[in-house]
Amino acid sequence: MDVGVEAEPQIAHVVPGQSPGTRKDIEMMDQIFSDVRVLDLTWYISGPYCTKLFADYGAEVIKIERPESGDPARRLPPFLGDDPHPEKSLVFSHLNLNKRSLTLNLKSEQGREIFKALVKEAHILVENFRPGVMARLGLDYQTLREINPTLVMTSISNFGQTGPYRDFELSELVLNGFHSMIHNGLPDRYPLKKGGRVCLYQGGQVAALATLGAFWASEEQSLGQHVDVSLMETQAGDVDRKNIDLLAWAYSGGPIHAIRTDYEAWRSRNVLPFGIFPSKDGFVVSLPLLNHWPRFIELMDRPDLEAVFQQEGNLFDLDIKGEMDVMWYEWLASRTSRQAMEESQNKKFFVTALQSPKEVVEDPHFKERGMWVEVEHPVTGRQLYPGAPLEVGPGSWQVRRPAPLLGQHTAEILGERLGYSSAEVDRLRAAGVV
Repeated sequence: MDVGVEAEPQIAHVVPGQSPGTRKDIEMMDQIFSDVRVLDLTWYISGPYCTKLFADYGAEVIKIERPESGDPARRLPPFLGDDPHPEKSLVFSHLNLNKRSLTLNLKSEQGREIFKALVKEAHILVENFRPGVMARLGLDYQTLREINPTLVMTSISNFGQTGPYRDFELSELVLNGFHSMIHNGLPDRYPLKKGGRVCLYQGGQVAALATLGAFWASEEQSLGQHVDVSLMETQAGDVDRKNIDLLAWAYSGGPIHAIRTDYEAWRSRNVLPFGIFPSKDGFVVSLPLLNHWPRFIELMDRPDLEAVFQQEGNLFDLDIKGEMDVMWYEWLASRTSRQAMEESQNKKFFVTALQSPKEVVEDPHFKERGMWVEVEHPVTGRQLYPGAPLEVGPGSWQVRRPAPLLGQHTAEILGERLGYSSAEVDRLRAAGVV
């Protein structure tokens, strides 16, 4: 696909801290990765999220895509206006903010030579092809380290570069099931997976952390490294609930039984309101502990409750739960979700409103912290994007450019990095190299 666009739209360089619509242009600041060059041979979710974290904090990330088709994430919904246009995927736009796109056919000899020339001056290379693909292309780590001895190469794959499962296919559903997370469903129902693609994003985050560590070691020791990231192992080693199961088996050798994760199970063990409850205009979630009993009395403005339940052990008597629930439901029925949240938080009673996506975007707290940024894209126009996941100083996270159109920066990169003329780039394009 040749989009015929090389020039970037002029957008304000923005940083979190001002609400969308009131931002001012700022002078470009040095960011923590401003001098880092990253070659991005990733696609779909986990790899692009890894390199996005470098791009958003200042690294020059060159996203290398297949000519004509590009990253398959360009075809992932949701699309702006439900139009399945390859430049309107909101998933792609989010994951590839601040990157530049170079189309390159790595199956061609000239394409591989161009890639090797780019490797010479790169600090980091991230790829998430199947194990063995880079070797078949003649671009394995042993080959590339001869070109650039300090190169950090991160390979993200389903099960890692070695082992009997290295060539297995994987989906988000399989990823949930194989590392035992899906085991934590309801014992009387079918297993449940996490929503969306959360495991793939988390895998990309772990890969970014591992890559950063290897990069720092490379800077200190002038020695490159090959980082092998297994998506399955990023999940199996995670502490999000299933780690408890794995440890239990390791220490006891006993069978692992499904853990009830529904609120009804927790409610049955807590006389205080625990779970999701209706309010005047929506829902709230309440997660108190028994030692929050004095806070509950204060919140309900019922000092008489202390005398009623002061006898030792009464708070553990589930017979009083019905009375507690009636009191709680009546209190919520007269308040909006936000009112219930604010009053409860003022008493340090653990309650929060369950917000819709629209309410999250419009939430005054997130607006004040600059959680959302407006980005102008040449095809999708001005849209709201998630901002900085963390801050390490003013200007550490910035929007420098929108997600690239396919091949948008091909001529620019080949010209400024490798000295190709416009005519030479045209010949490469005609030959199917770029």
